[in-house]
Amino acid sequence: MANLKELSKHAERLTGGHRLCAGCGAGAVARQTLIAAGDTPVVVVSATGCLEVSTSVFPYTSWKTPFFHSAFENSAATCSGIEAAYKSLKKQGKIKDEEIRFIAFGGDGGTYDIGLQSLSGAMERGHRMLYVCYNNEAYMNTGIQRSSATPKGASASTSPVGKVIQGKEQPKKDLTAIMVAHNIPYVAQSTIGNWNDYVTKVQKALNTDGPTFINVMTPCRLGWGCKPEDSMEMVRLAVDTCIWPVYEVVDGVYKMTMKPRGGEKKPVTEFFKHQTRFKHLLKPENAELLASIQADVDAKWNKILALCGEK
Repeated sequence: MANLKELSKHAERLTGGHRLCAGCGAGAVARQTLIAAGDTPVVVVSATGCLEVSTSVFPYTSWKTPFFHSAFENSAATCSGIEAAYKSLKKQGKIKDEEIRFIAFGGDGGTYDIGLQSLSGAMERGHRMLYVCYNNEAYMNTGIQRSSATPKGASASTSPVGKVIQGKEQPKKDLTAIMVAHNIPYVAQSTIGNWNDYVTKVQKALNTDGPTFINVMTPCRLGWGCKPEDSMEMVRLAVDTCIWPVYEVVDGVYKMTMKPRGGEKKPVTEFFKHQTRFKHLLKPENAELLASIQADVDAKWNKILALCGEK
């Protein structure tokens, strides 16, 4: 596992003073990722989204690394092109000894939805790059519209709670499983509230020769409707309730890397009750919907346990 004392020796490569909201998880994702990279030279590519618009407002930048802002939908394609150019320059002898790593960031909208094609292509082609999806479960930057990462029952501006529907009607897409199906060498899920698990996974990914993908649950205190100071605890509760299983898949082999604190699986209501996007689910008239969501979470958790070879 990552060593905090050793990590503290590395220089910060994302500066303070950016414009991300208090309690936003995107800055923590970038900071933890770059700290995990240590002193290794990195090139960062970011899709349009909260992370990009808040850290690279011209003529200012928060990045102390080479940084490329791509369009909303093509962060993976852009990063793969840069990696291919780097390999060509090395082959020509124009870059000799320096080993550079390539990291692409995208939110769930730019990853699960409009960026899925470029992500799939980059993974299939085998570029040596790490793609990090900072997953806040909606299009937060453009008005909290639902995405395919938005969980069933969550209220969003395009799936609002009312007389017709009680939040999003469909379950979230399992993008992590889709990435595993690409047969890439390293795929993982984590949260920024469990920094040791996440940083360790970033280090593994950057040391893997080939395409890698990490899906990291990242709170948006505005879209989720939670207190800024509770952001990290929210994603820890997602682990405790098994709403967000934390595991890795190395060369097709599944391994559970974190279980609920205290060994006790909590009901989904422990995650829901702190967030306004789920408050309607706790009303008596939505008991049936809540029960169906709990059943879905239980089934997915049992499936992951089985894949990890655990009872």
